[in-house]
Amino acid sequence: MSRLDVTEKIVTAKVTRGLKWSDVAERVGKSKEWVTAACLGQMTMTAEQAAVVGDIFGLTDTEQKWLQVVPYKGSLPTSVPTDPLIYRFYELVSVYGTTFKELIHEEFGDGIMSAIDFKMDLKREADPNGDRVRILMSGKFLPYRTY
Repeated sequence: MSRLDVTEKIVTAKVTRGLKWSDVAERVGKSKEWVTAACLGQMTMTAEQAAVVGDIFGLTDTEQKWLQVVPYKGSLPTSVPTDPLIYRFYELVSVYGTTFKELIHEEFGDGIMSAIDFKMDLKREADPNGDRVRILMSGKFLPYRTY
């Protein structure tokens, strides 16, 4: 058994039981974005969070322990994503990456936006020309130090 096996079991149970990530997140007590990432193997759960998820998805005690192991982060099977939706994020970074970098450095100085001290909020935004995907990402600015 591996963490990937647990992820597959969770996704299978989600589909067969007709669950929504937002409902799982409500029971866990964290955001739908974090809980989804954790269930997909990208975050580490506490024993209490793993027990709630285990109850929802019918996981064994051993499977719940896998949810508490620090994962190897990064879930894409190829360096350039082939899934069309994920590819659009790659495209965003390819087209606007230098713009993000330039504007962040202009506003904050030399440093990076943390993906560790990070928040994300994804919502549907109604639009008469077709609903839009609204993603708000907020990461702590970490300046480079001189030493």
